[in-house]
Amino acid sequence: MVSKSIESKKEKTIRSILDAAAKIFSESGFEGARMDEIAKQAKINKAMIYYHIGDKKALYAKVLQDMIGDAVERFISDLQGSDSPEEKLKIYINGVTHTMDQHPHWSPIMMREQASGGRNLPDVIARAFAIIIGMVADILEQGAKQGVFIKTTPFIIHSMVTGGVMFYKGSYPVRSRYTVFPENVKKLDNRVSGEVSKEIEKLILKAVKK
Repeated sequence: MVSKSIESKKEKTIRSILDAAAKIFSESGFEGARMDEIAKQAKINKAMIYYHIGDKKALYAKVLQDMIGDAVERFISDLQGSDSPEEKLKIYINGVTHTMDQHPHWSPIMMREQASGGRNLPDVIARAFAIIIGMVADILEQGAKQGVFIKTTPFIIHSMVTGGVMFYKGSYPVRSRYTVFPENVKKLDNRVSGEVSKEIEKLILKAVKK
C-alpha cells in the first residue's frame, strides 16, 4: 500500500514537471527556458527535476517523447486495422490532428525547431519522425500499386499535413486578435480534429487520388 502511494506521488510529480516544461519550452524555446521557472510552474523544488528526469536536455527530450510517443504507437495500431490506402491516409491525418489538439504546446515547440534548423531536436524524436514518414510512404506506395493514388513524394504529403496543421494552430492568436482578418477567418476554431481534420482529409485525398 505504501509503495503504491509512493509510486502514485512520483507519477504526479513527473506529470507536473512535464506539463510545466512543455508550457515553458513552447513559450521560450529550449535555450530561453529556465529550470527555475519550470520548477516554479510545477510547484516543486528544482532538485526534483534533476532527480526524476535529469538536466534540461534530458527534460526537453522527455517532454517531446511524452507528446509524440503515444502518437506513433497509435498510428501503428490503427493502421493495422485497415487494408484500404484511402482509409489509412485518413487514419494518419486524423492521428496528426488529434495529437496537435491533445498537445497544444507541440506546434510552437516544433515551429521553433524548424526555424532553428532542428538545433536542439533530440535524436529520438528525429527517429520518431522517420518512422511516421515511413508509414506515409508505405500508404502512398500501396495506393499507387493498387492504382488509386498517383505517384508522389511522401515527405511532401507529410509536410502538407503537418505543416498546414501547425500553421493553422499557430495562427490562431494572430487571426483572432486583429480586426483586419475577415470574419470567416477570425471565427475558425483552434481545434483541428473534427471538421478541420475532415476538410484536410478531403483536400489531401483529392490531391493524391487518380
